[in-house]
Amino acid sequence: MLVRTFGYAPARQFASDIDRLFGSVLTGSPLFTPGPARAGFPALNAWEDEKALYVEAEVPGVALDQLEITVQGDELTLKGQRPAAQNAVRQERWHGSFERTITLPVPLESEHVDATLVNGVLTVTLPKAASARARKIEIKPAAR
Repeated sequence: MLVRTFGYAPARQFASDIDRLFGSVLTGSPLFTPGPARAGFPALNAWEDEKALYVEAEVPGVALDQLEITVQGDELTLKGQRPAAQNAVRQERWHGSFERTITLPVPLESEHVDATLVNGVLTVTLPKAASARARKIEIKPAAR
């Protein structure tokens, strides 16, 4: 398993989804399927800390205005379009539209989701809802 589970059922589903997504890239054949149905694009990494989930997607050659990110319920969707090279003599890099959806393991504060695009890497920060964050409980001595 490429992603460790987070200790509860929805998180295990998230880890399973990420493993499946990585698996499609690592096994080979789906990587070269032409068109929007091509599995494994964009390639993703995902991780979490106590405050947020993070998803990185490799989208080289995709312009900022050609990307769309949506969060609806427990799903994150990345959509985009990579243009074909003009007057190409040879073209091996895939081009066209893509859409990738993953199920998220915890409730989010969707109004605070943030995304940046730097050097062809899209990073989406998904803050966890307060109800999904670990909270330290103070232990009080019993009254006598």
